[in-house]
Amino acid sequence: MGRRVTIADVAERAGVSYQTVSRVINDKPDVSPDTRRRVQEIIAQTGYRPSRIARSLATARTATIGFVVPDIANPFFSDIALGVEQFAYERGYGILLCNTNEDPAIETDVLLMLEDKQVDGVIVCGLRQESAPLRAALARFRAVVLVNRQLDDVTLPAVLMNDADGGYQATRHLLQSGRRAIGFVAGPPSSYSGARRMQGYRRALAEVGIDNHPDWVRHCRPGVDGGAETASALLTASPELSALFCYNDLVAVGASRACAELGLTVPDDVAIVGFDDIRLAALVSPALTTCRVPRVEMGGMAMDMLLRQIEGGGGAINAMKDVIEIHPELVIRASAPV
Repeated sequence: MGRRVTIADVAERAGVSYQTVSRVINDKPDVSPDTRRRVQEIIAQTGYRPSRIARSLATARTATIGFVVPDIANPFFSDIALGVEQFAYERGYGILLCNTNEDPAIETDVLLMLEDKQVDGVIVCGLRQESAPLRAALARFRAVVLVNRQLDDVTLPAVLMNDADGGYQATRHLLQSGRRAIGFVAGPPSSYSGARRMQGYRRALAEVGIDNHPDWVRHCRPGVDGGAETASALLTASPELSALFCYNDLVAVGASRACAELGLTVPDDVAIVGFDDIRLAALVSPALTTCRVPRVEMGGMAMDMLLRQIEGGGGAINAMKDVIEIHPELVIRASAPV
């Protein structure tokens, strides 16, 4: 295999300086049309590719983005990642994907790693850390966008789901179908989204005069096994429950499994509503009633917002206050019919 063609090789063949080739590559002025054309022809002939390292030194950018999620195995986050990656690829950026396994300590470690990698910016999705340490970690980056998370003490650029509205829609639907004893399988206690979904759940119950029942709410690990274990414990402790609103669709699938193991029929004995409308939601039996979230689109929105910070030279992360809020759409299926 021959050695890599360098910018010096292009300059020698074109009979120009290294600086002239650099100006052509970076589309700078002060190069005559004939010279520019000659340099471009030689670049095409030799297959020369500019060094990414050299370009990053010249531009103070690496054309890489850090993307941090709590659980890449959850289709909600993998779909957002797809939207981020598609938009980034179209704009010439690469993605460093970091999965934290729902562990705040790993969140800290991966953000430090991304800082060391000198990424141009970060998109952080649904992180579990408290606001103060997360705020300090994100302050190290010149461009930041949050997805489905906001900080208590400052508003950062973000793409948010109106989780409270989704929780309200889900619970109101169960109430309108005649259910009155409705439990909430609430996801991790540190979840920003879960706390807001609980607000909507409680609001819907309060509107029809149902008092707050703390024993109807239990937190869980945000997957199928966590949903099954927690729903089983909740239904055993509170057998009066006739419906469950679940933190996400994976938890709802687990809750449906728990009902089967307890000899309960969905939806006759217990109606179930999930959240996210991942592809699995329409495939399980009974198919899940859920709140639809445009996940791929959210990823694209977040990447667009981040690149406007990077390429606009906005500097400090507080310089941009953009917040996009999306309202979920209730999708009614067999697990909780009308």
